[in-house]
Amino acid sequence: MNTYSKSREEFARAVKVIPSGIYGHQGPAEGCFIPVDAFPMFSQRAKGSYFWDVDGNRFIDYMCAYGPNVLGYCDEDVDAAARKQMELGDCITAPSTKMIDFAELLVDTVASADWAFFAKNGNDVTTLAVLTARAYSHKKKIVFFKGYYHGVAPWTQKVDYAGILEEDVCNNLYVDWNDYDQLERVFQENKGQIAGLIAQPYMHGNFQDNQFPADGFWAKVRKLCTDNDVVLIVDDVRAGFRLDLAGSDHYFGFEADLICFCKALANGYNVSALCGKDFLKNTVSSLTYTGSYWLSAVPFAAGIACVEKMRRLNLPKLLQEKGEKLRDGLLAAAKRYQFDLHFTGAPALFYLRIADDPSLSLHQEWVAECVKRGVYFTNHHNHFLNASLTDGDIAETVAVAEEAFEVLRGRHPL
Repeated sequence: MNTYSKSREEFARAVKVIPSGIYGHQGPAEGCFIPVDAFPMFSQRAKGSYFWDVDGNRFIDYMCAYGPNVLGYCDEDVDAAARKQMELGDCITAPSTKMIDFAELLVDTVASADWAFFAKNGNDVTTLAVLTARAYSHKKKIVFFKGYYHGVAPWTQKVDYAGILEEDVCNNLYVDWNDYDQLERVFQENKGQIAGLIAQPYMHGNFQDNQFPADGFWAKVRKLCTDNDVVLIVDDVRAGFRLDLAGSDHYFGFEADLICFCKALANGYNVSALCGKDFLKNTVSSLTYTGSYWLSAVPFAAGIACVEKMRRLNLPKLLQEKGEKLRDGLLAAAKRYQFDLHFTGAPALFYLRIADDPSLSLHQEWVAECVKRGVYFTNHHNHFLNASLTDGDIAETVAVAEEAFEVLRGRHPL
């Protein structure tokens, strides 16, 4: 069983000089780490499908740095490309032509892409997408599906969140996922006022089972946006390339006007991309939107190597197969101990929930027992697969999960 004394020592140092010690989604204040004492706080190194914490514990990692690890930590091909570019230069006054090479590769790979604009985080490109929709249409309102997550900019948050003003979100419209009649009604009630609709390709929010689009849903949404001159934005920051190298809109049979990528784009090197249709290219050019490190060449080189390797591996098929094997093993283990485990969403981007207890405390107990035995899940967030995950890793994961179910059944007999 893992212990975390060094992690706790380091956290005591951190809280003295860093707000929250570890802030954001990777920290105990905001992350899905319940109970906190079951989880490590700091890593020491990572390779392939594993990371090691500062106490020396090894974890099979199903968070993959919250998505960026798509090929395996420290992938040799990606890191070699990054090192080669680093020898030439990275952040330079005039950008490297690697930017052009990367944009050409994305345009060739992503079905709905006529161009690519690079930044650093998913939040950068979802914000750019909304700015583009408003600049193009000269309209204000943006439609969201409830349960969304599109970043942390003020426009993505709620009026009762700390620091958020009513003016930041007063033009947001909210609709239930898969409810086309409600969406159509909102369009009618706000006719001529909607600039854009932003959505994940399928609903993979936190604290809820993931949901695919209903049959025909996206085709109807595409037509509704086209008929009303509303820019259709797909936030593919989490799911991008894990479902379909041509984009998750392509996977679900439609084309977005703008599509946002980040996590799987460069296997952990910090780059994001907004891709889009030609009719929006001049609008993006008109915006004042940039950053000091957005044209750094090393992440472009890493991104090229990553996309090319994902193509060679036929990554979506590979992750589908691994995910199905993991799913079948976890569900069988749960059934053996008579737990109702839900495994929802795409197998490459799955969500777990023990449904026996609506308070979710039973699920939290099970996750904690898995983590303490070296399988890194989190409680209420979707999980990620990477290409380096082996059959042996999956077998070990299922064995740990089964042991954790046995512990739970001992505590909670039928």
